[in-house]
Amino acid sequence: MSGIVPDPIDSSLTANVGELGRIPTKVSEHGRKGRRGNSEGSIYRRKDGRWVAQVSGVAGRGRVFRYGKTRAEAAAKLTTALKSVQDGLPIPGERQTVDKYLESWLEESAKPSIRPMTYVSYASLIRLHVIPELGGVPLAKLTPQHVQALMNRKLAAGLSPRRVAMIRGVLRTALNQALRWGLVSRNVATLVSPPRAVRFEVRPLEPEQARLFLKAVRGDPLEPLYTVALAVGLRQGEALGLRWEDVDLDAGTLHIRHGLQRIEGKLRLVEPKSARARRTIVMPALVTESLRAHRVRQTEQRLLAGAEWEEGDFVFSTAVGRPLTDSTVTHMFQRHLARAGLPRQRFHDLRHACASLLLAQGVSPRVVMELLGHSQITLTLNTYSHVMPGLQAEAAARMDGLLSQR
Repeated sequence: MSGIVPDPIDSSLTANVGELGRIPTKVSEHGRKGRRGNSEGSIYRRKDGRWVAQVSGVAGRGRVFRYGKTRAEAAAKLTTALKSVQDGLPIPGERQTVDKYLESWLEESAKPSIRPMTYVSYASLIRLHVIPELGGVPLAKLTPQHVQALMNRKLAAGLSPRRVAMIRGVLRTALNQALRWGLVSRNVATLVSPPRAVRFEVRPLEPEQARLFLKAVRGDPLEPLYTVALAVGLRQGEALGLRWEDVDLDAGTLHIRHGLQRIEGKLRLVEPKSARARRTIVMPALVTESLRAHRVRQTEQRLLAGAEWEEGDFVFSTAVGRPLTDSTVTHMFQRHLARAGLPRQRFHDLRHACASLLLAQGVSPRVVMELLGHSQITLTLNTYSHVMPGLQAEAAARMDGLLSQR
């Protein structure tokens, strides 16, 4: 490339560099390159018309070249490369593809830092939906148009807006790490809006229906489980993961320390999904009484099972001490609803019923948030907004009675 003069870095490029300051470039009076220090850059144009960004003095690599069809494209790549060098990060490679990066990110970054079930979900979304569509695209050349086209195709294929939003979300999380590592200059997933989600309308059991349901399951082996779920709003995994060491019948409290989940075909106790999910709950008297009677029955089962009993300390277990599976519990739950003539519900809807009943009785949303283990009060208020109009009317009536002369 003799005789090619580096293009001086102008003020517009210097502005893009930000904290890097002006990129040092030395050009002699005769148009020849001056001697450079470590990690300096230049831009020049090849005879074939392409623009070249060159970074000199890169540890272990000497010089690194990046190419662009325009000077602006080359300048952007030079800015990214120099920032990576200054931050001690590898210079983004132009040959690494999306599939290679995502597979590496899943195993090296995501898996050690997230909950096992979250990892399984991320891996499924990436391997089923992202890699087949975008895997061959060079990571550095991924654009918002690529992501938008992916989302459009998935919606057209019949995936729900919520599912497509999850695909975008996991891609955004992965690209955030790529941005921190200096592998990309921007997170293109953040530049694409998620699809408009169709809000699921919560229709939990009404008070009379809740009482009818508890009456219908009276005496059933799973009655204590349904009572706990309905009266204190535990998630299904939290309820199934309860162990007797988490229950203080004398104090009337439950300690939520784990959840039971099926991961890679095996039931495992996992950490709560958030810091607020790890909580202590004061039990209503009917829950304490139900669990006390249940413990007596379970002790009898242990004696009958003898050597076959598997000591896992689970509050809700099979006749030989094994933890209950979510599919078994859901199947039995549906049978009880049908026998009681109640509308079909998910087991999770018992948690919704608990929150709705508490709010309808005037319990503070903040207290309900802490009971349910929500991470933010906005989640509680948005999920149970259908209960709010009635509470507002009651609040208005109370204020009227307090302040008026009537």
